[in-house]
Amino acid sequence: MDLQLKQQFIDRWHQYFGDASLPIVFWYSDKIDDDVEMMQPAKGWSCFIGDLAKVRNGRAIAFDSAAIGCGGGRRYLGFNKEIMPGFEYFLSCGNEEITGERYLRTPELVKKFLENAPYRPASASRIVFKRWDKLVEGDLPEVVIFFASPDVLSGLFTLSGYDRGDLHGNIAPFGSGCASIIQYPLAERKEADPRGVIGMFDVSARPFVPAGTLSFAVPFERFTRMIHYMDESFLVTEDWNKVRKRINNQKD
Repeated sequence: MDLQLKQQFIDRWHQYFGDASLPIVFWYSDKIDDDVEMMQPAKGWSCFIGDLAKVRNGRAIAFDSAAIGCGGGRRYLGFNKEIMPGFEYFLSCGNEEITGERYLRTPELVKKFLENAPYRPASASRIVFKRWDKLVEGDLPEVVIFFASPDVLSGLFTLSGYDRGDLHGNIAPFGSGCASIIQYPLAERKEADPRGVIGMFDVSARPFVPAGTLSFAVPFERFTRMIHYMDESFLVTEDWNKVRKRINNQKD
C-alpha cells in the first residue's frame, strides 16, 4: 500500500465529505499479519455483512471458509462455488420443503440469473478486511467498499463517472449483499474500464446495516484514479459544499 496515497485520500475525504465514515478494503491472502484478527469458525448461521461492522469500527479481521456462517456467503466470498439444493425455489416461490424468499418470480428466472451471475474463486485461503486508515505498507487492497448515506453515495456515484463519456460508470446488479461488495466488484476488476457497484439492496442483508445506508464498491485500481480527480471535480463547487454541510449533520 502506498502510504502517501493513503494519507492523500484521508485528507481529501475529510475536506470534501466531512465526517462521513472512511471506506473499508479487502484482499485475499494466505498470510495473516499480527494486526489482523482471525475470525473463529462460525457456530450456526450468521450473516457476514453484520461482521463488517467490526471493520467499520476500526478492527482488522480475516475470514476463512469455516468462519463464514452462511452457504451463500461462502459462495460470494469465493470459497465454495456450490449452491444449496433447490436454490431456484429458495430464491423464488418455494416448494413443499423450502420457504421461498420471493426475490425472483419463478425458479426458471433464478436459473437464468445464476447463468449470468459472476463467480470469482478466492485467490487465497483467507480474505482480509481493514478500514482505510488502518492500512500499512505491505497491504494489497483489491476492492474499496463504502457504506454510505444517499448524500455520500451521490458524491461517489458522480466522481466514479467523472472521467467517462458513457452513461454507465456505475451498476446496481441484482444479488445478495455480499455479492454486491465482493463478487461484482471483483468481476469489474477484470474489465478494461471498471465501474462502481452500488449495492446492499438485498432485503435479507438490510437488517445488518444501518437504516439509510447503501454500499458503493469499486476495484482499487479504479479508486486510485478517482482520488486523483477529486480536486478538479464537482467536489470543489458551491453545490457540493451545500451537500457536504448536510453530511456533517448526518450519521451514516
